[in-house]
Amino acid sequence: MKKNIALRLAAIFLFCIYSLHTFAQSSTPAKPLTIEAIFAPGGLTGRGPEALEWSPDGTKLSYVQRDDKGENGELWYVDAATGKKDVLVSAAKLASLAPDYNKVKDERERERLTRYHVAAYLWSPDSKHLIFDSQGQLWFYDLATNTAVQFTSASDPSGDPKFSPDGNHVAYYRKHNLYVRPINGKEERELTKDNNDNLLNGEVDWVYAEELDVRSNYFWSPDSKQIVFLHMDETKVPTYPIANLIPTHPTVDNEKYPKVNDPNPVVKLGVVDPDHGKVRWISLTSDEETYIPRFGWVRDGIVWAEVLNRNQDQMDLYFVDTKSGRSAKVLTESAPDAWIIANAHLGDYFKILKSGDRFTWSSWRDGHTHLYLYSFDKENPLGSEAKLDHQITKGDFEVLGLEGIDDSTGTIFFSSDKDDPRQRHIFSIKLDGTGLQQLTHDEGLSSGNFSDDAKHYILTFAGPTTAPRMTLCAVGGSCSPVWQARDDITEYGLRPPAFLEFKAEDGTTLYGRLLLPPEPSAGGKIPVIVNIYGGPAGQTVLKEPPSAFDEILSRKGFAIFSVDNRGTPGRDRKFQTAIRHEFGAIELKDQLTALDQLFSQYPQLDQDRVAIWGWSNGGSMTLYALTHSDRFRAGVAVAPVTDQINYDSIYTERYMGQLKDDRKGYEGSDVNKDAANLHGALLLVHGTGDDNVHFQNSMQMIDALIKAGKQFQLMIYPNKTHSISGTDARTHLFHMIEDHFEREMR
Repeated sequence: MKKNIALRLAAIFLFCIYSLHTFAQSSTPAKPLTIEAIFAPGGLTGRGPEALEWSPDGTKLSYVQRDDKGENGELWYVDAATGKKDVLVSAAKLASLAPDYNKVKDERERERLTRYHVAAYLWSPDSKHLIFDSQGQLWFYDLATNTAVQFTSASDPSGDPKFSPDGNHVAYYRKHNLYVRPINGKEERELTKDNNDNLLNGEVDWVYAEELDVRSNYFWSPDSKQIVFLHMDETKVPTYPIANLIPTHPTVDNEKYPKVNDPNPVVKLGVVDPDHGKVRWISLTSDEETYIPRFGWVRDGIVWAEVLNRNQDQMDLYFVDTKSGRSAKVLTESAPDAWIIANAHLGDYFKILKSGDRFTWSSWRDGHTHLYLYSFDKENPLGSEAKLDHQITKGDFEVLGLEGIDDSTGTIFFSSDKDDPRQRHIFSIKLDGTGLQQLTHDEGLSSGNFSDDAKHYILTFAGPTTAPRMTLCAVGGSCSPVWQARDDITEYGLRPPAFLEFKAEDGTTLYGRLLLPPEPSAGGKIPVIVNIYGGPAGQTVLKEPPSAFDEILSRKGFAIFSVDNRGTPGRDRKFQTAIRHEFGAIELKDQLTALDQLFSQYPQLDQDRVAIWGWSNGGSMTLYALTHSDRFRAGVAVAPVTDQINYDSIYTERYMGQLKDDRKGYEGSDVNKDAANLHGALLLVHGTGDDNVHFQNSMQMIDALIKAGKQFQLMIYPNKTHSISGTDARTHLFHMIEDHFEREMR
């Protein structure tokens, strides 16, 4: 159910659900806006750049640019100094080295590659070579000669390749074990030798990838002589069967998935010498219920690791001597009345400065997510606890990401919602907390991808009335264009919504948006459709490009409304933790309170014709609203969690706590038991291959509704994952949603 700003921008630029440009205000658009046009290859915008990577020397920003259908693509680069663009790898060679992810036939593998942004290639440390991951086979590419040599050829796929810092070796995993191979072509060496599918070495499992934003579980030491990795034992983790019922003889894929109260993967760190293959195991705690969400190298011979307890209200930072295996706890962050991960995802805020004796840390101990600076004994890191030097950022705003550090100037770059929780901007500040500056100013969402030296960054921008663009910028200097949406989309006539403010019952400001029909209603009052997410992992009210689907519904005569209730991110700790130990009640109360105020402000809206719809947590909230209120005439719930016990342990227990501590709270969030109270016409939608919110959720709701004698509509998408992706499926689904509202709301 996780949704954050990075995923949101990815949706804008990759899936093209939204139309992005300088938006026409005319009520007579030159081109007809259709669902088919939205979900055609390339969408309304054209296909944006993919797989953006900085060369280690900071001189080049590379990216893959494909045509709308993905048939042809080239690897381009932009020179950071001049802004000049040129082809790095031709279309003919890229077709085999980095084929389009959309061509992957397996729905779940395609979802994994796109959802988690699995790198198609990476740069060598000398910035003269590349490694391509061509769907499990690695290729070594020499930029000087424009030649590719196959680096692996095993029948099983290899993944997550990494050059050693000296550039002489490449490590990767295969069949849950770590391997290393010299680039001179000598034979590979198997570093771990577990012969058990339940044991993962350096590989990331589903729940760590989804809920802790982990993208890799092994790292080279700076001197290239050791690798630290996470060993995960999933033996006790239950499996969920994902069945493919299309073939004559169905197949079943058993997914390891820890649900609420289930055993989690048991994790520990290992350090291995690539030359000899001997593993030294590191013991940090005897508690098998802990998570190790982040770890890495302080310097040669010293590892750092974050250990998070299962309740997720305490994080311990350890330093470890890899030679002796001795560890020491140097910092503890606790939040007994909340949870450690303030933004519903674990940001990479921990950075060791090049001085080697200080690091950055994040906390919302003062009520907001802010950055802090700590110091430690460089010569004896395990000798004493880390010392708090000072708080770097302060104020009534959230730090949403640490984007880069320029050690030469003592400058930190971070993203924040300062001054407006509906926007995202990039800021800089000195390590001593002085000199706060805002680098981006256009109204909307700005995201920065900084080079390693933090001298340049790629700026991705999208706003409610402004063309989207990608530009390469020098810090304190000029920007060069990289990409923007194609010109003809202005002809679709998209309109930005009105941005509104409401008050919750406790006086808290709630932000909303409203899109009215372009023409006055000929039949009297205007029916309202509420689009909801409502959960701790996503905002719906952001100053982003208009939704093309909202525009389509609006032109059908509907007003489209959305509000971010308490519990959604981008606000302070009090706002986010209002839903602690429950899902549904506070959220619905805020939604209904905002609706009442909306009707007072817009008397032309029809209080008797209100619908609601949402996806994932929004689907859950739709079902909760339809079973706990009689205000809604119709609703569409896509891929909902119907009982919080069905969802994964890390996400759910973060907010709800453990089942043994709050069984009553879990029972109150189970909408299956309230099926008899269903009000309104329900359309329930789910993909059978959903490995995130399992199809089991909708099956339980179907069973409960039938037993309660409640009629409803149902749409099942065979083998489709949580996103129900693909032109055919998306077009079909959104037509169903449109038809449902037109039928039930007239």
